[in-house]
Amino acid sequence: MKKVAAWSAEDISDWLSKEGMPEYIDALRQTNGPALLSLTEADFQIPPLSLVSSDGGQQLLERLETLRIETHIEAHKNGHANGHAGGLPNGTTKPQRNGTLGMKEDFRMEMVHIPIPTMEKTRSSFPAEWGKTGIAFVYAVVCFVTTTVVISVVHERVPPKEHTPPLPDKFFDMFDRVEWAFSICEINGMLLVGLWLIQWILLKHRSIIGRRFFFIVGTLYLYRCITMYITTLPVPGMHFKCSPKLLGNWEAQMRRVMKMIAGGGLSITGSHTMCGDYLYSGHTVMLTLTYLFIKEYSPKRFWWYHWFCWTLSAVGIFCILLAHDHYTVDVVVAYFITTRLFWWYHTMANQQSLKETSQSNPFSRVWWYRLFQYFEENVNGTVPRNYQLPLSLRSLQWNRGVKYSKLDTQ
Repeated sequence: MKKVAAWSAEDISDWLSKEGMPEYIDALRQTNGPALLSLTEADFQIPPLSLVSSDGGQQLLERLETLRIETHIEAHKNGHANGHAGGLPNGTTKPQRNGTLGMKEDFRMEMVHIPIPTMEKTRSSFPAEWGKTGIAFVYAVVCFVTTTVVISVVHERVPPKEHTPPLPDKFFDMFDRVEWAFSICEINGMLLVGLWLIQWILLKHRSIIGRRFFFIVGTLYLYRCITMYITTLPVPGMHFKCSPKLLGNWEAQMRRVMKMIAGGGLSITGSHTMCGDYLYSGHTVMLTLTYLFIKEYSPKRFWWYHWFCWTLSAVGIFCILLAHDHYTVDVVVAYFITTRLFWWYHTMANQQSLKETSQSNPFSRVWWYRLFQYFEENVNGTVPRNYQLPLSLRSLQWNRGVKYSKLDTQ
């Protein structure tokens, strides 16, 4: 392995990627090995490093301290190999007075205090905390179920299309309805959810990222409950065949709710036959959010994967409108709310100062800030895009070559 003192900017970039800190690559693009080893806490208080680091550079400084130790040990090894160690000053082979080799004085001069960084701090930078992930999952499930119940309630208030025709929509004026387009939208959505699920399982810090996903998607569907309930829009097209209204038959409504939940709320499964859930589009939320998470937590060099997922998302959203199953405003509002909530949450999560309640932090005034603090309080810095096999698969792989034999105890 090349010595750190001989590292080029490219070597430093490779090392940062390997250590799970790619956010520093741009800031250190003109740094060589000696300059890297000379970085101190003061360097992280001024640009450009202060603009990147969310933990005051503690994680990177710990890695650099390890590098300095390795460099120091390597230098001493080279010294021993060249005959400069071993207690024989100036290369002499004769013992000194009292039969000693004069090592005492030399070792006093050679003694160097090396602070060994403890691994506990490194491990605690991104604690798993699966209990919090479980709470975020329950929160998301409750919001999904609440959304389904609200759809059942709103369905009873949708005006008949014969009395209240669809509202004017510019996109509908420009494009005629394509009947099969909504099926393409749902197929693309299922592909994106499947890709994100596989990617999430392979992530090293899947617990942290999972609770972020569950919290954001749950909050988005909670907002959707409010918007669809306070403003009930007429059906977007005359092609809609809504289920008959039950007029207060709560038992039948609960059966509808359970059927919709079992079918994932998809029209392609035949579970979504109710109307009224227009403002805003839940399909747009999932198409947009899964793409954002896929791109955020996958390596930048996987540009082809990002473009493929972006295409699935964009085509899916376009097909929603092409099928005339949502007004254009439903899609625009869904895209705006989804992207802003995702970006706000990750901005707050990546900046340590935004996790503290203060007058200078306007983000601390949002209603979900306390819940955000609970989920992110022990996460220090930007979560690295590291991957590893799940624990069960790794154990299976490691134990594959293990052979057991019966011990004779007699």
